[in-house]
Amino acid sequence: MKDYKDVERSIIVRFRKEIYRPFTKAIRDYELIKEGDKVAVCISGGKDSFLLAKCIEEIHKHGNVNFEVKYIVMDPGYNKENRNLIEENAKKLNININIFDSDIFSSVYNVNEGSPCYLCARMRRGCLYSYAQSLGCNKIALGHHFDDVIETTLLSIIYGGEIKGMMPKLHSDNFDNMELIRPLYLVREKDIKAWVKYNDLKFLNCACRFTEKNNDVDNQNSKRLEIKKLIEGLEKESKFIPYNIFRSTENVNLDMMRAYKTKGEKHNFLDTYDERR
Repeated sequence: MKDYKDVERSIIVRFRKEIYRPFTKAIRDYELIKEGDKVAVCISGGKDSFLLAKCIEEIHKHGNVNFEVKYIVMDPGYNKENRNLIEENAKKLNININIFDSDIFSSVYNVNEGSPCYLCARMRRGCLYSYAQSLGCNKIALGHHFDDVIETTLLSIIYGGEIKGMMPKLHSDNFDNMELIRPLYLVREKDIKAWVKYNDLKFLNCACRFTEKNNDVDNQNSKRLEIKKLIEGLEKESKFIPYNIFRSTENVNLDMMRAYKTKGEKHNFLDTYDERR
């Protein structure tokens, strides 16, 4: 692994086009960080969240917006080796982390029906909001990237029967004055992987007990992995397909939709059909 200063330099020099520019564009275009914010950067131990931490660190040091930042790690029940790896990476990358414990893995480990991943994610999100709020933060930053966005869009269509995307930011429904932001929203996963390889870094892949229990580290049977492979195959046919999926959620033609929902209320095309003549 390279020195942390070399890792930082790689983000703004070697991967400026692929990572740093899309990162700053998302911050700017979606107004993710504003003057006076106090942001909790949530580090799970994987490549995405550690890259997010270094990118946020860069704009915190050299950007034009004044804000505060905390780097937080929730231990939901990692084994000793995985927790040590997170702590070692934080030290090597010169990130001052705040670690707090929870027992989420124990709570969802014995879920028998389907995958407990959704339940686990919801519980983790709540714990992160709560801890960030206790630190005086008004935002939590997660490491979801461009590919997470388009995979979620297709997952919703194919398996959820609805057209729903992953937003670059969301107000919390359960925690007052708290907001979730996704600064890596425009960064491709392949570029994150290239950054990891270039700097000879090693991060956690999946450290949950469910995948350990099923001897299935990459969760090969997951629907998300299925969608990821589908998109990879389509991209081989045309490099524009991932970007078309991404743009589709901002080019919604309501005049050609049979129905749509907004603020929890469903509207049918018949409601205004005769008025369009």
